[in-house]
Order: sequence, then C-alpha cells, then structure tokens
Amino acid sequence: MSPQDYFYATGRRKCAVTRVKLLHGDGAIIIDGKPLEERFPPPSLQAMITQPLRVTDNRNRFDVIAKVEGGGITGQAGALRHGISRALAKADDRLKPVLRRYGLLTRDPRVKERKKYGLKRARKAPQYTKR
Repeated sequence: MSPQDYFYATGRRKCAVTRVKLLHGDGAIIIDGKPLEERFPPPSLQAMITQPLRVTDNRNRFDVIAKVEGGGITGQAGALRHGISRALAKADDRLKPVLRRYGLLTRDPRVKERKKYGLKRARKAPQYTKR
C-alpha cells in the first residue's frame, strides 16, 4: 500500500486522541478493530462520528480505520469526528469550505479545569459561615 492509497489525520477532543486512516472503499468504519455500531452503540454518537462524511456526501466513498486513546465515550466520538474531517480535507481541498461551515475542522479547546487549593472543585468554595 503506497502513501497515496490513504489519507492520515489526527483528531483531538478533551483528553481523547484519535489516529484516522481514510481509504477509498465502500463506507465501512472500523474503530479499534470493531465496527462503528459495536464500538459506539448510541445512535447520537454514531451520527456525530459520521457527520463529516454525510455533509460532504462521501458516506459510501471512503472506509475509515481509526485508533482511539484516552478520554470518555463522548470525547472519543468528538475526536473521531475531528480526525475524519481533517482526513477528508487532506483527501480533497474542495471539501474544506463545507467542513469549515459546519465547524468540523475547528478543534474544541474545552478541557476540564484543574482543582484549586482551598476549594472543593475547580471553582466551588466551601460554604461561608458568618458565626
């Protein structure tokens, strides 16, 4: 398999990192060696992951092979969406404006804020008592 046979990209969200390989094929999505439906059962997450392929009308043109690490199930789905979008942009430059319009190429920068000393969580303070 030569490098022109597939397009590689990395997607990130929260603590999740995804390595995505986009191959010409019939629309199979394999994540960590399992099909999409088995790895991400909720239909809402499946819709999130396949969104870049749907908005660019490439659902049955490419196969997706991905490895996911870290984070939770929603963060992993977001990282997959980001990685697939970036790989599609590499595959065809004409898809970039469409992906950009839907906000799929923008990395979601929100991460969990660290806990501060003297507080119970990042911002929650102990209850104030006057007397």
